[in-house]
Amino acid sequence: MPPDASREDDLFRLLVQGVRDYAIFALDPGGHIVSWNAGAARIKGYAAEEIIGRHFSTFYPPEDVQSGKPEWELRVARADGAIEDEGWRVRKDGTRFWANVIITALYDDSGELRGFGKVTRDMTERRRAEQQLTDRRRLLAHLVEAQEQERQRIAWDVHDDTIQAMVAVDMRLQLLAGKLPAEHRRTVDQLDGAVRAAISRLRNLVFRVRPPGIERHGLRDSLAAYLADTAVVGEIRYSLEREPGADAAITIFRICQEALTNVRKHARASSVVLELSTVDHGFLVRVVDDGVGLPGLDPNAGHFGLIEMRERAEAAGGWCTVIGQESGGTVVEFWLPDVRS
Repeated sequence: MPPDASREDDLFRLLVQGVRDYAIFALDPGGHIVSWNAGAARIKGYAAEEIIGRHFSTFYPPEDVQSGKPEWELRVARADGAIEDEGWRVRKDGTRFWANVIITALYDDSGELRGFGKVTRDMTERRRAEQQLTDRRRLLAHLVEAQEQERQRIAWDVHDDTIQAMVAVDMRLQLLAGKLPAEHRRTVDQLDGAVRAAISRLRNLVFRVRPPGIERHGLRDSLAAYLADTAVVGEIRYSLEREPGADAAITIFRICQEALTNVRKHARASSVVLELSTVDHGFLVRVVDDGVGLPGLDPNAGHFGLIEMRERAEAAGGWCTVIGQESGGTVVEFWLPDVRS
């Protein structure tokens, strides 16, 4: 072997031996351990003299050993060249950790199997963080669902009870006005006008709490109606390949509703554009205004409306960002997965 090649081999061996974040070791063709690095000692708890010569199934939980998983992984690595797996592994002290494992078949120049290279990384903290994120998203999804159910109940109660009662009062006032002398009719007409105005405000409230158009006419019409209510010139560019399901439609509407509310209250915009498109098996929505942005508000923290938009998107498995444009104005952009795809 040329001197340079020998030096490179020595450097590579020192590199592998010194790595501490990964357990890197070799197996003979039967699965017995023949080398051991510092990372393997740190992660698995065995010193080299304790583990070399033992079968690598030592690191697998009893249920995996009983099912023959270690031998199966070697067969797959031999047939396919390599195998990657995630699952529980066992340390020397008996504790379990969540591992990402790659086993690679090692062949010499003649094509003979010389053994296997095995790289293991401890992913316990990442898995715990992912589980916490999943639990948080599940809790947020339950809270959003409960909130929507309560909004629907309130909307129905107001529509079926309060509004209907006031409509009945309005009808009676009209009948009464027709029977009264002219000098009293004006007073009753004014009272009737106040009742009608209250009915209109309540219907507006019902629409904001639970827009009936989503169920009856679809997302686009509901967004158009709410956009018209913001008193800002608006445009909807709707290019979805298919309509969102009920839950996704409500989430899209709510986030757009909050974004448009911010436009009306803070942006001092003259126009706003809603863009809805299909991207990456989901729904990408952009709300773009030409106002002054959100001065004094950090889009990443502190403002309840912005936090609510982000949490709604994340609860549905998506994401949401709020950024300022160089030319002025604000872009609210969010994506939700299409769970039916």
